[in-house]
Amino acid sequence: MPEGEKEKNPCIIYFLTISATLGGLLFGYDTGIISGAIILINDEFGLTSGMHQLIVASTVGSAAIFSLFSGIVADAIGRKGTIMVSAVIFTIGGVCMGVAAGPEMIILGRFIVGAAIGFVSSVVPVYISECAPISIRGLLITMNQLFITIGIVISSVFAGAFQGFDGGWRIMLGAGALPGVIQFIFFLGLPESPRYQLMKSQEAKAEKTLKQIRNKDDVKEELSEMKRQIEEEKMSKGWAIWQRIFTTPHIRKALFIGCMLQLFQQFCGINAVIYYSSTILMSAGFSSKLAIWLAVVPTTINFLATFIGLWAVESLGRKLALALSFLAIGGALLVLTAGFLLAQLNSPEAKATNDALSIVTLCNKYPTCHECISNGHCGYCYRIVKSEIKEGSCVNSSAEAAWAMSGRCSKNNSTKKFMVPDMSYTYNFCPSEYGWLAVLGMVLYVLGFAPGAGPMPWTINAEIYPQWGRSIANSLAAVTNWTCNVIVSYFFLTLTMTITAWGTFLLFCGVCIVGAIFVLAYVPETKDKSLEEVELLFMTEAVRKETLANRQKKEEEGGGGGGVASPDNLTETDLAKKTTEPSFTLGASGSTALT
Repeated sequence: MPEGEKEKNPCIIYFLTISATLGGLLFGYDTGIISGAIILINDEFGLTSGMHQLIVASTVGSAAIFSLFSGIVADAIGRKGTIMVSAVIFTIGGVCMGVAAGPEMIILGRFIVGAAIGFVSSVVPVYISECAPISIRGLLITMNQLFITIGIVISSVFAGAFQGFDGGWRIMLGAGALPGVIQFIFFLGLPESPRYQLMKSQEAKAEKTLKQIRNKDDVKEELSEMKRQIEEEKMSKGWAIWQRIFTTPHIRKALFIGCMLQLFQQFCGINAVIYYSSTILMSAGFSSKLAIWLAVVPTTINFLATFIGLWAVESLGRKLALALSFLAIGGALLVLTAGFLLAQLNSPEAKATNDALSIVTLCNKYPTCHECISNGHCGYCYRIVKSEIKEGSCVNSSAEAAWAMSGRCSKNNSTKKFMVPDMSYTYNFCPSEYGWLAVLGMVLYVLGFAPGAGPMPWTINAEIYPQWGRSIANSLAAVTNWTCNVIVSYFFLTLTMTITAWGTFLLFCGVCIVGAIFVLAYVPETKDKSLEEVELLFMTEAVRKETLANRQKKEEEGGGGGGVASPDNLTETDLAKKTTEPSFTLGASGSTALT
C-alpha cells in the first residue's frame, strides 16, 4: 500500500460523515430558530394566534409527512442522492423565508425545509451506518446528533443577537440556505453507500468504494457477505418490502423496538425543553429578554454533553448508555418539578390595593400571582424592595399586555411610563426566588439527554434492520419520532395549563422511568456487531440456530463468503412454529432480547 494512503482513507470516512451530518446541523437550526424569529415576525405582520401556531408547527408537521417517504426515495435515487436533494430543498426553503413578503410565504418556506428535515432525519444515519467500519460505526452515527445540537446552539445565539433588529428574522431564517449549498458541493465528490451500489448491481463501484473507505485492497470477504445477503433479499421489491417487514416476526420485533425508542425519546419532553425553553424560564420567574438569553445555556450544554455520547456509544455500549440517560433525565425532571411546585406554593400574594377598580373585576379576586397570570386577561403589578416582592396586586391587562388597564402599572400617556415609578408588571410569569431550580433542572436535563437519549435511538435504528428493509424501517421510526414531536410540541402548553407545569414535568419523568425499564428489558446490545449479525439478535433461539445451520450448510456446498444467511431460507411453516410464542432469550452478546 503506498505511503500516505493510510492517512488519506480515514480522512475520507470522517469527511463523508461531516458532510452528511451538515443535514443534522440544518435539522437543529431550522427547528430551533423559530422560537426567536417568531417574535420579530409577529411585530412586523401582526399575526393571529392561528397563524402564529401554523408558522411554528409547519416545519415539524412537514417533517413528519416526508419522513414517511424517505425510505422509498432513498431506495429509488440512493442515499447520496437523497441527501443532495435535501440540501437543495434546504436552500430553497431558506431563500423563500428570507425574502418572504408575508406570513403565507414564511409558512411555505417552513414547510419546504420541513420536507428536507424529514428526509435527512432517517437517511443520514442509514448512509453513515452503511459506509462506516464496525469499530467506529456508533461513533460516526452519533456525530449526526452532535451536529443537530450545534444547529440548535447557533439558532439560540442568533435569536438573542437579532431580537432587537428590524427585519432580523429574515437573516435568522434565511441563514439556513448557506449550509445547504455547502453540503451539496461537498457531496459532489463523495461515494454512494457500497451496500446501495450492490443493491443496484454495481459490484465494481461497490468494491472501489469499499477499498476507498476501508483503507485496504482486499475487501472480497466483506463484499461477498453483502452480496450474498442482498441476492437473497431481492425477492422483495417495492411494496412487497412493507409486507415482508410486517410478516417477518424478528423484523417486526426490531421495528417495534425501534419505534418505541423514538417514542420514549420524544415523550420524555426534549422538544418541550428546546422549543419552549424561553417560555419555561419565564414561567420560572425570569423576564422575557433574560429568558431568551438564558435559553442559550441549556442548548450549549446540550452541544457539549453530546461529546460524552461520542465516547459512550463505543465504550459503554448503546443499551447501557441509553438506559442511564433515561434515568438521568428522570432525575433532572424531578428537579424541574420541585422548582415549579415550590414556585407555585410560594407564589407572591396579589392583594387588591389601590389598583382595585370601583367595580370589582375577576382579576381582583385572585389571591396569588400564580392564579392571577393563569387568566390571560390579568396581569401582576408589584414593587421590588430590597430584592423582596412588595405590594402585589392582580389587575386587568391592557390590550398591549405590557401595561395594566388601570392603577399603578397603567400607562402614563405623557411619559409612556407607569403611573407610579419603580413599579414592575408582568402578564405571563411570576417573579420567584426558585427560578434557579428551573435553570439547574434544564442544565441537568440536557446533560442526561445529549449523551444517550439524543443519539442512541437513531444509532440503534440504523443498525437493527436488514439491508432489504433498512430504509423503509428507518422511515417508519422517523415518522414515529416526528409524530410524537408534533404531539408534545402542540400540547405542551395545554398540559401546563391543565395539570400545571410541575405536573407536566412529573408526567415526563414517569415516561423516562418506563423508557429505562423498556431498554433494559427489550433492547439487545449492538456494539461491535456487523449489521448482518445484529439481525440474529431479534430471532428466537430456535430460528437463530436454524439460520446459522443453513448458513453453514451453504458454505459447505460452496456458497462462499461469511455473511449471515437470511431467515427466509426457512420455510414459512418452520418460521410460524418457532415464532408463535413470545419468550425472553439472551442474544449472542448476553443481552436480553424480546423474542
